[in-house]
Amino acid sequence: MAGGAALAAGSLVAATPATVAAEQPWVTVSDDGFVTFTVSDEAVQEHFGDVDQLVAEGNFGPSANWAQWGISHRGGTWSSVMGPLEPGLYYYQFTGDDTKVVKDPTNPTSVASEPEWSTFFIPGESASLLADVPEGQGGEIETMTYHSTVTRGPRSALVWTPPDYDPERRERYPVLYLQHGGGQGYRDWVEVGRAKQIFDNLTLRGDMEPMVVVMGDGNVADFDKELLRNLRRAARHEYNISHRREQQALAGLSMGGYQALGTLFAHPGEFAYVGSFAGSREAPPRIDAKKINKGTEVLRLYTGNITDGAYNRTYRLMQQLDSAGVEYQFDGVNPDRGHNWNAWQENLIDFVPRLFRDAPDDGPSPGHLPLEAEFEQPPAGTTPTPWITEDRFVTFETTTEFKDAENVTVWGNWAPGGSWIRVEMDRVGDRWRATIGPLEPGFHHYRLIVDGVATKDTSNPTSVTSEPTWSTYFIPGESARLLADVPEGQGGTVETLNYHSEVAGEEREAYVWTPPGYDPDRAEAYPVFYLQHGGGQSYTDWIEMGRAKQILDNHSLDGNLEPMVVVMANGNVADFTTELRENIVPAARSAYNISDEPSKQALAGLSMGGGHTYGVLKSHPGEFAYIGVFSAGFGSADGVDAAAINAGTSLLKVYVGDQTDFVYPSFMESLETMDQLGIDYVFDGATPGPHGWDVWQKNLIDFAPLLFQ
Repeated sequence: MAGGAALAAGSLVAATPATVAAEQPWVTVSDDGFVTFTVSDEAVQEHFGDVDQLVAEGNFGPSANWAQWGISHRGGTWSSVMGPLEPGLYYYQFTGDDTKVVKDPTNPTSVASEPEWSTFFIPGESASLLADVPEGQGGEIETMTYHSTVTRGPRSALVWTPPDYDPERRERYPVLYLQHGGGQGYRDWVEVGRAKQIFDNLTLRGDMEPMVVVMGDGNVADFDKELLRNLRRAARHEYNISHRREQQALAGLSMGGYQALGTLFAHPGEFAYVGSFAGSREAPPRIDAKKINKGTEVLRLYTGNITDGAYNRTYRLMQQLDSAGVEYQFDGVNPDRGHNWNAWQENLIDFVPRLFRDAPDDGPSPGHLPLEAEFEQPPAGTTPTPWITEDRFVTFETTTEFKDAENVTVWGNWAPGGSWIRVEMDRVGDRWRATIGPLEPGFHHYRLIVDGVATKDTSNPTSVTSEPTWSTYFIPGESARLLADVPEGQGGTVETLNYHSEVAGEEREAYVWTPPGYDPDRAEAYPVFYLQHGGGQSYTDWIEMGRAKQILDNHSLDGNLEPMVVVMANGNVADFTTELRENIVPAARSAYNISDEPSKQALAGLSMGGGHTYGVLKSHPGEFAYIGVFSAGFGSADGVDAAAINAGTSLLKVYVGDQTDFVYPSFMESLETMDQLGIDYVFDGATPGPHGWDVWQKNLIDFAPLLFQ
């Protein structure tokens, strides 16, 4: 991993920093976007008390929605690594046992409306407009206080003025009134929305007219009165801003977007530019379309994907506006964002360059989609679980057996690279539901967590023998083509091989894949590949979780695979080397037409199975000409005959996940050990992903076609 950089907080203004404890940072961010969570036992005890579970909650989920990241407890420390994360701003909190919420005391950033939140920023080209500009080149943020006749007391707003703002300039500045959402406050656009950075960068790039931006407090019973009689009057008094309609803009997110639309309908012509960021509302029965169209230069609507609560409301609003003859623009459905700050930052970036100037176009942003119908889920209890849409959104629904539960989440491999992350489910009558996405094509696995207890989704008939609480499903797509089922009758065959284990003292089973057209009487014996599982797993896992049959079938049909027999046996024994050589191999040779020549034999395994593979390689070099190790370390160098390994091995290829794979450090040390011993091996770099099946599937996809060539 790149060296853990200090946490990048970004520019915050007028915030009261949390007290920074004199302890190791709980969150560090590497240069390549990996985030490490590390909390000592002492810190957990001090801030949470006794807990059995610790998670970091934040905008880590699919569509940048809120999700929970589990933190493992090992050796006196709670720690985990997540990533690589996309560039952007992340907000998070720590939660113990689902109820004990704590702000990161080692992070000085703060969010006034969410006291438990902290933030960190990951730089990158895609988030360049969210980055701090060079010191002294941006605008200024000031706090404006004023008296409200609505609340009958003092109120505050944040005001951004552009670089070189001149309070005496003869030509007054245009003004944008920018509103927050429900449960938020006037500081949120700066503390979480990165509004200052967005305005600064757009200004320096010449993509934004010099203007003043007023971010007020919309938490009032009468927003129109507060805006028009109090906030706007105060801003005009304090700043050199225009009173002309054509130089006034109003926008907001969620509740603020709802308020902006309400002002438009009630007071058409007051603001020439109006933007609603996922804040759609039903229009009143009578809309004065003529006044709206005459007095409004731009009315632009925004929404996220089907996980955005404004999605259906936006569709209904558009239907009403069309019927009434109101002219408006629609930015299109953002397919990759839900109802969150990531979406609203993008909305602001799109909206502001359209203000007080001729915009180059009025169409949707690149990649955004039309909104042609409301998203409707089937009635509860009538759909398979999970229910998957064509655009890769997945809805999970429980049975009624958890109707009395307090907290239900669904935990699956949806984080970067296939790491596990939890999403809260919502109560719908006697059931619980959650919709997530869009997910990447591929093989997914998940389990329910009901009041802290891992639980099988009994509505899903799939099962994983070694993980009784897991369920699986497959999302098709070109990037997952090799994991898909081949047409019936065109693939190989998976059979069960029964054998006696002298090592384990019991009858055991293995799965055996034979290629299409396998001929037990063929004169030339088939090459054989022994493929092993990991710790806590068994012979069933490469079929049930690794998609080994689908991978081998597709490679075979593509002409990429030498016809071979693949044996997936049970490696759960104290002496695997003896088990393999004296029990598994003889049983396979007795039942199948396979070669006993070393050049026609391959051995590979993942994790524990990779360690077993290294053990066989070191103790019996040359028995298997092809060796593959997935996410495992070489171990001790004592007694290793490197010359014999090199002479008897046609290919030794090793694999590991990225920094989220917990064996990554020991794996890299193993490469140094093998280099010192002079062992020939191939390593093509880390496979993106954790210590999990997404990585090992990719490893098998790469390794199998290399055999016996």
